[in-house]
Amino acid sequence: MTQITLPPNIVSNPKLSQWFNFSHLPKITVCSGKVELGQGIQTALQQIAADELGIDLHQIHWIAGDTHDSPDEWYTAGSLSIENGGTALKVALGFARTLCLELVAKQFNVPMETISIDQGIFKSTQSTQHISYGQLAPMINLDVDIDVSESILATKKQAQQKWVGHNVRREDLQTKLSGAAFIHDFSLANMHHARMIRASHVQSTIVSVDVKKIQQLPGVEQVVHSGSFLAIVGLNEALLVIAQEKAMAFVTWQTPEYVQEQSETESMITGLKFGDEIAYENGIAKSAVKTFKARYSRPFIAHASIGPACALAEEKDGVLTVWSHTQGSHLLKNQIAVGLRQDPNTVKVIHLHGAGCYGHNSADDVAFDAAFIAKMTKLPIRIQWSREEELTASPYGAPGVVEFQAGVDEKGAIVNWHTEVWSPTHIHRPGWSGKLNLLGAWMIDPPHPIDVTKDNPLPQGGGLRNSITLYEVAYQQVRHHMIPQAPLRTSALRGLGAYLNIFAMESFMDEIAIELGVDSLDFRKQHLNDLRSIQLLDELAKMANWSTRASLPEGSGMGMGFARYKNTGAYCGVMVQLRAEEKIYIDQVWAVCDAGQVINPDGLINQIEGGIIQSISWTLKEMVHWNKEGVISVNWDSYPILNFDEVPKVQVKLLDHPNAPSLGGGEAAAGPTAAAIGNALVQALGLRARHLPLTVERLAQIN
Repeated sequence: MTQITLPPNIVSNPKLSQWFNFSHLPKITVCSGKVELGQGIQTALQQIAADELGIDLHQIHWIAGDTHDSPDEWYTAGSLSIENGGTALKVALGFARTLCLELVAKQFNVPMETISIDQGIFKSTQSTQHISYGQLAPMINLDVDIDVSESILATKKQAQQKWVGHNVRREDLQTKLSGAAFIHDFSLANMHHARMIRASHVQSTIVSVDVKKIQQLPGVEQVVHSGSFLAIVGLNEALLVIAQEKAMAFVTWQTPEYVQEQSETESMITGLKFGDEIAYENGIAKSAVKTFKARYSRPFIAHASIGPACALAEEKDGVLTVWSHTQGSHLLKNQIAVGLRQDPNTVKVIHLHGAGCYGHNSADDVAFDAAFIAKMTKLPIRIQWSREEELTASPYGAPGVVEFQAGVDEKGAIVNWHTEVWSPTHIHRPGWSGKLNLLGAWMIDPPHPIDVTKDNPLPQGGGLRNSITLYEVAYQQVRHHMIPQAPLRTSALRGLGAYLNIFAMESFMDEIAIELGVDSLDFRKQHLNDLRSIQLLDELAKMANWSTRASLPEGSGMGMGFARYKNTGAYCGVMVQLRAEEKIYIDQVWAVCDAGQVINPDGLINQIEGGIIQSISWTLKEMVHWNKEGVISVNWDSYPILNFDEVPKVQVKLLDHPNAPSLGGGEAAAGPTAAAIGNALVQALGLRARHLPLTVERLAQIN
């Protein structure tokens, strides 16, 4: 019997019982390691599950991100929840379906291919009998290894095609819109609140602290002080919020020596100590008749979640349970155990929904805060960060500089392409490097060491993500300058280095096209041989009426950007029409996305729309500011984000390929959107803006 290669997430979670069980009958329990972060993934994965099992959505009891009951699928990140998590779920539940079909065939004494499943009921065209999953439950051993033989695949025709590919209303939105759906709403018996006392630079250490005076502040019942970890605890959250601000007067801090005054991103980044390696090289260099060169940059960017981080923790019967909106429950569990210096089997992490998450934000750090305080006080603890903490203590999206040099031949074809990328790490997640990456664990006494940062290598890439051009060139080289120590702490933020690399690459393509006197859309197509890319660009040009852009009024412009996320994920093209007046107004955005088979069209469109809006905010507004003492952009005035009245009309079209593998699309739109804005500004203002953000003040400084 031929065996088919198992998906990696099944290899690491091989038992059927890790994915599927009958513990909540009459509903069928389905377990996933991929969690809902606001991206609608819970709905899409349930659509896959329902079709595989022949049940309706309301018949699913869903468990996700629970370290006791869910498979360990690493992080919910990288636009891989459908691509990897969905594939694993299909395989696991397809195996479960087959086991049940084999059992029913024996019970009914009929061929397996005559059996159908509808709403969890098994029937055969050759029998009057019927049986449900619940009735089969006592007869099935779920503690077996999943396999994918040809006989398993043969039962695929019994799977429904009822849910996948259709718009399905998100069940989680109903409770989120009506209240009490987030971790912030969760409570425990005898729950005490906690607030952290931190400096404006998150890795500052305590020189002196008057614990007695902090203890005397109204509402403070306990002070937790260990090394440079300082927290206040009490029953009245409102009083603690006031006490948190007053407590700062009783602490003296030492800012790390490596923190320097802020300067322009390009000079700051290239002035730091960095490595030098050739990360990619392919092809044979050819003679060029003309050479182009340009450099681009982006600053530190904050997650800036509307809802600040929150976590709860309680130790009971020798087990410390932590409730968190983390992206990686199993990794966080192990990291907390290491941080507390105890057995991982004594820690449990349960995922609860939080504010929209776009990478390694503050969720893991606040979870350790709660765990440590609960451990020290022996109390059920709920802790929530303030807006100031959210903007100063969370890891930032890494700044970077990208430089391109390209040569073209006498026909205008690019023959040589050189890329250099300078950036600190884009991924310093808890557990990613095998080291302890939790802020609070670095601060307690004795402190855990802060490991030397490194970045994710290609092909996934961190700072190098999407640094390899998708366009056809004779020779290409990518050089990486990894920066081990930056003034501020950095880690994963939506798209990692792809946002800057695509902005830069697509801006550079436009620059070359303009110099050569070629339409920038045609220039891209001339350097593509992938039919899906060309089809997408043609559809995008039709949507936005690209051919009419020359007729736009003075001060207006249209630009485009295109990429395939990570060069392996979803294809996305974006066109933007904007006006340049006293500020930049984005009037309309068009986008086309090819993500292979689409599970939930509405959900994917929401993801593309969200990526576009967030990218507009990053591109036009967002930039972290700091001085020698720490971060000074601590609220919405000093760190502005896109307002509701600035959101443009957004039109998204999906190119569905129902017989192709699903491709991750959640992070695909950010880079193309930034490039489209930068390229549109050239038509509107005659300025080539290469250094983000593209604020009016910064644009005025361009010569």
